[in-house]
Amino acid sequence: MKKVLILGGGFAGVQTAIELQKKGIFEVTLVSDRDYLYLYPISIWVPVHLKDFDDVKVPMVNIQKKYHFNLVIDKVAHIQAIENKVVCENQILTYDYLVVAFGAEKMQHKGINHTLSICAKPEMAVEIRDRIDQLVNKGSGKIAIGFGGNPKDKSAVRGGPAFELMFNIHNYLKGKNLRSNFELTFFAPMDEPGARMGKGALAMLDKMFSKYGIKKQFGKKITEFVADGVIFEDGSKLDSDFTMFIAAGTGPAALKNSDLPLSEAGFVKINDACQSTDFANVFAIGDIAAIEGPEWIAKQGHIAELMGRNAAYNIVEIEKGSTKRKGYQEHLNILCVMDTGDGAAFVFRNGTKAFMVPMPIVGHWMKKGWGVYSKMTKIGKFPRLPGL
Repeated sequence: MKKVLILGGGFAGVQTAIELQKKGIFEVTLVSDRDYLYLYPISIWVPVHLKDFDDVKVPMVNIQKKYHFNLVIDKVAHIQAIENKVVCENQILTYDYLVVAFGAEKMQHKGINHTLSICAKPEMAVEIRDRIDQLVNKGSGKIAIGFGGNPKDKSAVRGGPAFELMFNIHNYLKGKNLRSNFELTFFAPMDEPGARMGKGALAMLDKMFSKYGIKKQFGKKITEFVADGVIFEDGSKLDSDFTMFIAAGTGPAALKNSDLPLSEAGFVKINDACQSTDFANVFAIGDIAAIEGPEWIAKQGHIAELMGRNAAYNIVEIEKGSTKRKGYQEHLNILCVMDTGDGAAFVFRNGTKAFMVPMPIVGHWMKKGWGVYSKMTKIGKFPRLPGL
């Protein structure tokens, strides 16, 4: 039985393990540096006490009970693809097929230690909650939330959770009758943050900022973060008691010491079948892959899962001697339910259309329902719906 080694315990890696284990023709091993799958899309509710930290985790052991893949808790040090070998901190693993899915790292801006991110280490969601609690207990404060881009890879940006967290904090403070005591500012170095969702979405976001009384600081490059704010290239400063910033993704350090072909931003170069451009038995999926497509593309969880399903399918077809392959590019889109805490907006964009539809009240419950659905499908307690 041939070995498939999957590096990464996020959406992409777990989905690949599930799909391959269903076939029962491979020895499947998943390597992760934590013993749970973290549901980042609903982590926005941890800082505002709508979810506990444990509610956002799915223990790997619960997924294993259904799908019976091998699990190794370790951290990847580097990959030696020419030798079919992965060097981890505590062991060396070999494979017949390799699926690289351990995500991106974050760009390191000067003074980034003065910020926290909802899209970084899972534990940071709790730290964000604690910082907000401190300001709530004080009764007033200035909160700045923003995100940045990577000029070497425009798909590596992640701005949606920043919008969601800002709107959730607004409604959280409003519920405590403290909103008028807080100054909320959204900042980003680009002129039109959120533009990749389409012009209609951009206009609606602008209306939401005005409606919620959220200040904007757009189009200024960030020089550094300091303990009490953000310094911009023109010398101006955004004062803040707490700054949440989602830095853009960049290639992980473990890839720099590996022999895989990398893009300028440090991501693994692949073809449409998610296959490494240099190694036929190596696949890269999710945030760690150098995906190609239109200017507006963004790396999202549902695309990562689709790439995982496709990689599994393609590995099976290679083993069968078939030339059939499934590609990811025809399925590229932006799809999310942007939660506000008391409602949401449905966002969609593909090659032909782009729109944002407000969903007061029901949208929030739709996203909560997705969280339950995501957990249940991962542990095999609910069938996966087509396209979701």
